[in-house]
Amino acid sequence: MFQKILIANRGENAVRIERTCERMGIATVAIYDEADQSSRHVQICNEAYRVAPGANDKSYLNAEAIVDIAKKSKAEAIHPGVDLLAETPAFVRAVENAGLTFIGPKADTLEILANKAKARSLAVNSGIRIIKGTDGTITEVEQARNLAESIGYPLALKALYRGAGIGLRVIENGAQLEQAVRRDPSHIREGQTGFYLESYIEKPRHLEVQIIADKNGSCIALGERECSIQKDHRKLLEESPAPALTAMTRGDLKRQMICESAVAMAKEADFHGVGTVEFLVDAENRFYFLGFVPRLQLEHSVTELRTDLDLVELQIRIAAGEKLPVKALRAEPSGHAVEARIYARETSRDLRRRRGKIAELRWPAMTPGKLRIETCIAPESEITPSDNPLIAKIVTYGPTRNRAILALDRILAETVISPITTNISFLRSIIQNLSFQAGQFDTSFCDALAKS
Repeated sequence: MFQKILIANRGENAVRIERTCERMGIATVAIYDEADQSSRHVQICNEAYRVAPGANDKSYLNAEAIVDIAKKSKAEAIHPGVDLLAETPAFVRAVENAGLTFIGPKADTLEILANKAKARSLAVNSGIRIIKGTDGTITEVEQARNLAESIGYPLALKALYRGAGIGLRVIENGAQLEQAVRRDPSHIREGQTGFYLESYIEKPRHLEVQIIADKNGSCIALGERECSIQKDHRKLLEESPAPALTAMTRGDLKRQMICESAVAMAKEADFHGVGTVEFLVDAENRFYFLGFVPRLQLEHSVTELRTDLDLVELQIRIAAGEKLPVKALRAEPSGHAVEARIYARETSRDLRRRRGKIAELRWPAMTPGKLRIETCIAPESEITPSDNPLIAKIVTYGPTRNRAILALDRILAETVISPITTNISFLRSIIQNLSFQAGQFDTSFCDALAKS
């Protein structure tokens, strides 16, 4: 097992990883930029080093400097956290070339999964239905127009590569398509260009399956999560088990089938580590491959509370070459868990990032195994416009869905973060909505609620 790990992340994500390392007896190394030198993750790690900005002026993406710090600190492995470095093949190779261990999948696997056209092909090979769309890269307007006519409108225009700078864009006609292509002709990120088109599924539900696989051929699904409660493609609430599957008895939308599909996809990709296979569900309850996220996701705590497993610990043990433990192989998710994301924003309508110093911060009393609060903020913490607007995650657990969401509503009601304005009131309006409580919602739910 590793003696020392560098955590190449910041904020509550770095704090989360440090907590597991401390329990495992592993020393930790933090990195920070000028704005974060007093942050909690810097304070709690055993060592901390300032990382200089890279060519892109972003310190936390300066791969060369991060690897140098790992070598200087005599760390044996690097945990990339949950951000871009966790999915960057070049960073994996830089880590390995330095004689260190990358806690995550192989570079070759990341390269395949980063290209959404190749990921769609893997899904087909795994027997998973994919959304009707283009098979390869599109870079020209005329090419896009011809393919769009064969698929039919409305369309979803997406970047070919993960993290390439374009989100989902809904295209209703040829004029909108041409405008979108000319405005973003290449969607460039580090030389990765191109986009693709898919049929647009109206008001889908968004499900994902937690996958974990070791280097010895064992691969399991630890249940599913529902992530349909989102605004502007940013998740607000996640829960497990998925209400979309709880009472489903017809069609192909069954828990066993969707979990088996995710495992098949992970094996086809030669994946090892902790990852998530994402699906969209249409009005006829058919599920389609959406994407493969080859890293730890922010909502992993929902799965942890239902399985009593530590996914960060399993990540570390897999990277060290250990087999999946019997406890993981025999894990049976139970009860219900739901997570709320607290953003430094006023309401769902307000996309502006808030700034200021936190004068008052009060969290409700925590019951071990029933409530988890993951945050990096504290009294006197400074929130700046450059910070990630996500400032905390609250996860509650109960024997039933009703008990879990009632507990979450109470916890949110008792939480005080002042004078920073947050989205807590909007989160509570979601939880108290009768349609949400009945499990009757899709990805358009928050937009409709915000307009009501």
